[in-house]
Amino acid sequence: MATGAGKTRTVIALCDLLMRCNWVKRVLFLADRVALVNQAVTAFKRHLPDASPVNLVTEKDAEGRVFISTYPTMMGLIDEARDGQRRFGVGHVDLVIIDEAHRSVFQKYRAIFDYFDSLLVGLTATPKDEVDRNTYGLFDLENGVPTDAYGLEEAVRDGFLVPPKAVSVPLKFQREGIKYDDLSEEDKDQWDALDWDDDGTVPNRVEAEAVNKWLFNKDTVDKVLEHLMTRGLTVSGGDRLGKTILFAKNQHHAEFIAERFNANYPHYKGEFARVITFKTEYAQSLIDNFSAKDKAPHIAISVDMLDTGIDIPEVVNLVFFKLVRSKTKFWQMLGRGTRLCPDLFGLGEDKAFFCVFDYCQNLEYFSQNIPGTEGMVGESLGTRLFKARLEVIGELDHRSPDRVEERLVKDTAAPYGAPKTNGEVRRSLAERLQRETAAMNLDNFVVRPHRRLVEKYTRPEAWTHLSPEALGELSHSVAGLPTELDPENEEAKRFDLLVLNLQLAMLRSEPGFARLRDQVKELAGLLEEKSAIPMVCEQMALIQDVQTDEWWQDVTVPMLESMRRRLRDLIKLIEKQKRKPIYTDFEDEMGGETAIEVPGFGEGTNYAKFRAKAQAFLRAHQDHIAIHKLRMNKALTAADLGELQRILAESGVGAPEDIQRAAEESQGLGLFVRSLVGLDRQAAKEAMAGFLNGKSLGANQIEFVNLIVDHLTEHGVLDAAMLYESPFTDLTPRGPDELFSSAQMDELLAAIERVRQAATAA
Repeated sequence: MATGAGKTRTVIALCDLLMRCNWVKRVLFLADRVALVNQAVTAFKRHLPDASPVNLVTEKDAEGRVFISTYPTMMGLIDEARDGQRRFGVGHVDLVIIDEAHRSVFQKYRAIFDYFDSLLVGLTATPKDEVDRNTYGLFDLENGVPTDAYGLEEAVRDGFLVPPKAVSVPLKFQREGIKYDDLSEEDKDQWDALDWDDDGTVPNRVEAEAVNKWLFNKDTVDKVLEHLMTRGLTVSGGDRLGKTILFAKNQHHAEFIAERFNANYPHYKGEFARVITFKTEYAQSLIDNFSAKDKAPHIAISVDMLDTGIDIPEVVNLVFFKLVRSKTKFWQMLGRGTRLCPDLFGLGEDKAFFCVFDYCQNLEYFSQNIPGTEGMVGESLGTRLFKARLEVIGELDHRSPDRVEERLVKDTAAPYGAPKTNGEVRRSLAERLQRETAAMNLDNFVVRPHRRLVEKYTRPEAWTHLSPEALGELSHSVAGLPTELDPENEEAKRFDLLVLNLQLAMLRSEPGFARLRDQVKELAGLLEEKSAIPMVCEQMALIQDVQTDEWWQDVTVPMLESMRRRLRDLIKLIEKQKRKPIYTDFEDEMGGETAIEVPGFGEGTNYAKFRAKAQAFLRAHQDHIAIHKLRMNKALTAADLGELQRILAESGVGAPEDIQRAAEESQGLGLFVRSLVGLDRQAAKEAMAGFLNGKSLGANQIEFVNLIVDHLTEHGVLDAAMLYESPFTDLTPRGPDELFSSAQMDELLAAIERVRQAATAA
C-alpha cells in the first residue's frame, strides 16, 4: 500500500517496471468513478501505450495488458461466462491496483481482491495517519504504516507539487446566520413578505447551517464571486481567471451560484462557470473541457464530484463555499490544486503555488491540528436486516431453549399472518433467512468462497437449532452475500429494521426502546394524514392505536411483528419532508482576508525553504573551521557549536525559531549541519576502516559497508534503523543480521555511533 503524491505517475512507472521484468503480464486498475477511469486510461495511453490499455466501462470485449474499470463493472464482468468459461478467471491478472484506497472499498468490493490470485497495490493521496485502519488490514499492514509513503511536504520540497497560499474570508451570514432584528428596514420588509412555510409561520432568525442549504442569499453569493474574480490567480496575461474549482454545498447551491455568475457576467454567455455534479448531463464532456487549458468552463462548480481524484494541473484557485469536517476529505480537496503546470503564466513562468479561498472557516478548523477519525463504512441495509433477524432469533432461543417444536421451519407459514407466540415469530424469521440463503447463487464469485456454509443453511432443518457458533458464522460469512430474491421497497425494509431493533431493545431491556418507540409513533402519525388512501384507511384503527401510550403498555414481540407486517407496505406513502428552497437578497457583510498556514503544507514549505537556503550557505562556506571539522569527522567543541549558531543567525537564511527547530529535530545543531554538508568520502572510509581491518569479509559484507560509506558521504549521519530499509535491504532483505555475526554487528554499530558522536560537542 502506498500513500502520498503523484499516484498515477507512480503506478504507471510501477507497471512499466514489472512488465519489462516479466513479473506481471496483465494489470487491473480499479477506480470508483467513471471520470477517474477515463483519466487513468488517458494517462496509461500517454505514458504506457505498448500495454494496450482497455477501458472496460466502454470496451468490455477488448483485450490488452492493462484493464481499467470501476468496481461495479468488474463485479459484473467476473460473473460473465462465455461457452461455460469465465473470461476473467482467478489468474487472468497478475496485479490489481486499487485507486483511492482510503475509501475503505474493502467492505463492499473485497470479493474482487479475494477472487484474483494476484499482487495487490493500494493507492491514496490521503496522509497515512488519516487512512482507515481497516484499509491497512486489507493489505496485512500495521495501522498507520503503509508499505511506502511520500508526504505532501516532501513532495513540495522535492519540486513535484506546489504549495497553497490560503486565506480565510469571513461572511457574516455564513458564520452567524441571519437575525431579523439585525436587518435593515428594507430587508425586514423583504423578510416579512417571504413565503416561509405552508402554515404561515415566520421565523425570527435563520441559523448559519441553513444558509446555502435551503436559504440562498444573492448578496452572499455575489460578494464571494466578486472576491474570487478580483483576487483569484489569473492567466492569459492577467486577462482571464485561471482554472477554478468552487466547492458548493448542494445541487441547489451550485445552480444558484451559476445563476448569479451569469447574471453578473452576462458577456460570458453562460459558458465560463458551469455546474459539474453527478446530476449534470454530459458531465464527462464538461470535465474534459475544464481540463483543457484554454477551453470553457474555467470555473467548475462542484458538489462532491471534483473533490477527489481529478487531476487537472491548470487548477490555480480552490474556493471552499461549504463546511467540511472530514480531515481526509479536506486534504483530498486541497490536493486538486497541488499539480505542477509548466509555462502556465507564460513561457518560463511555471505554476509555483495555488490559491485557496475559504468562506466557511475550514482553514481555521483544520489549522488546529484536528485529530483524524477512524471512519466507518456502513453495512448495507440488507446486511443489517439479516444480522438483526439473526439477533432476534438468538434472543428468542435464549429465552425459550426447550421449545424445539416451534422452531421448525414450515413451508406453510403465513408471511402476513398475526403471530401469537414468540415461537411463531422465531419460525417466520428463520424461514425468511432460509429462503434468502437458498436464493444465493452458488456460481456467483462472491458467494462461491462461502459455498459450504450457504449449502448448509439452504436446508430448512439447519435452522431448527442455531448454536452461538452457528449464529456467528451466519453473521460473519453469510450475511451480506448477494441473494436473488425479488428486491423490496427500501422504505419497507427500513421499517422492518426499525421494528427488529425495537424487538431487540425490548428483549434486552435496553434504554433505547423509548427512542425507537417514538419513531414508530411519529411514522404512524404521518400515516394517519394519508387517510384518504384506501390501503391506509383499512389499517386506521391500528395506526391510531400505535400512537397511544396504552398500546405500548405490556407490548410483546408478536404484537410488534404483527404491526410490522400490517404497516410496512404503507410507509412508502409517507411523503419525504423537504424544506422548500428560499431565495433572498439581504445585505451580507464580508470581512478582510486572513492568511492561514495549512498544517503540513505552509509550515513545512517555509521550513523546507530554510533548509535549502541553509544548505546552500553552508556548502559555500565549507572552509569555515567548524564546518570543515564536521566534513572531516573531527570532534566538535562547545565553542564550535556556538560559532555554527552565530554564522547561521547572521547569514539571514532563517529565523531563530527555524534554527532552534533544526537543532531539536536533528538532536543537535552539529548533526543538522552535517546532514546538509555531508561527510568527506575519504573521512567516511576511514571511519569504517577500523571495522574492516583484520576481518576476512565476503563480497556482500564489503558491499554493505560501502553502502554505509555512500550514505555517510551524502547525508553525514546514519540512523541504525535505516540499515533495515532500502537500499540496504536490497542487498540483504532481512537486514544486516543476515550478513554479520552478533559480535560484528555490535562493532559495526559502534563505528556508526562514533561518527555521530563526532558531530556533537563533548
